[in-house]
Amino acid sequence: MKDFELAWLIRRHAVEMTHLSGGSHLASILSSADIIATLYCDILKYDCANPKSEDRDYFVLSKGHAGAGLYAALAEVGFFDKKILLSHYQNGSILSGHVSHKTVPGVDVSTGSLGHGLSYAVGIAYALKKDNRDNKVFCLLGDGECQEGSVYEAMTLARQLKLDNLYIFIDYNKMQAMGFVDDIISLEPLENRLNSFGLETFNIDGNDCLQIKNAFLLCKKNDRPHAIICNTIKGKGISFMEMNLLWHYRYPHEGAEYDGAVAELNAQKPSTISDPYRKK
Repeated sequence: MKDFELAWLIRRHAVEMTHLSGGSHLASILSSADIIATLYCDILKYDCANPKSEDRDYFVLSKGHAGAGLYAALAEVGFFDKKILLSHYQNGSILSGHVSHKTVPGVDVSTGSLGHGLSYAVGIAYALKKDNRDNKVFCLLGDGECQEGSVYEAMTLARQLKLDNLYIFIDYNKMQAMGFVDDIISLEPLENRLNSFGLETFNIDGNDCLQIKNAFLLCKKNDRPHAIICNTIKGKGISFMEMNLLWHYRYPHEGAEYDGAVAELNAQKPSTISDPYRKK
C-alpha cells in the first residue's frame, strides 16, 4: 500500500469510527493522518504476524487522543481485522478512545495523559542503546503538549544520552483543545528552540507524505536525537472541519455533517482504492 492511500483510508475510517461511537478528536486525527501513514508505509520496521518481535521499531503516539488514526493504520497494514474498527470507543471494545496497548496488537504504549509520551520514548531508546540494538524509536507529539516542561526535560536527556535512534515528530497544527496555540502559550520560534536543545531539526509540510519521508532519510547518525516539525492543518481533508476549533471534540452527526465529510473525502480518494464503507 502507498502512503497516500493509507492516509486517505485513515481519514475515512476516522470519520466512520467517530460517527458511530460519538467519539472525539476527529480533527486531530485528520491532521496527523499523513504522518502516521508515512511511518507505517515507508519508515517503521514491524511484523504484523509477530507484533512483539525484538527486531521491530517502536512507535509512541504521545497525542493519544488521536488513537483512532493509529488503530486504522494498524488494521489496514494487517495487525488485526478491520471489522474491529467499527467497535471503536464502544462498551466492551478493545479500542479505547485514547490509545491503549491492552490486547491491541501493534500498540506498545498506552497514552493520552499529554506530555508523557516522549519521556517514555526516551526510556525505550536508551534501553535499546544499552543493549546495543539497532531498533529505532518514533514519537508523535501534539503541539499543545509541547507547552509542558516534561517534553523539554525529555529532549534534554535525549541529547545528553546521544539518542540518535530517537525520532520526534511534532504535529504542528497550531490548535489545541481550547484555542490557538499562539494565544495560549506560543511555541515560537519552535525550530530554533529545538535546535537549542541539541536536536537535529527539520521543518516541513506535515501533510505531504514525500516531505515526511525525505526528512527522515536526511536524518544523520550523529549522536543527536532528531526532530521533525510537521506543519499540518487541523481537520485536514474536510473543508468545514479545517482549522475549526469545534471539531477538536465534535463528531460528525447523522445527516449533513456525516454526508458532507464522506462526500469531500471521496472526491479526494485515490483511484487505486475503494471506500471501505461504500453503501451497496
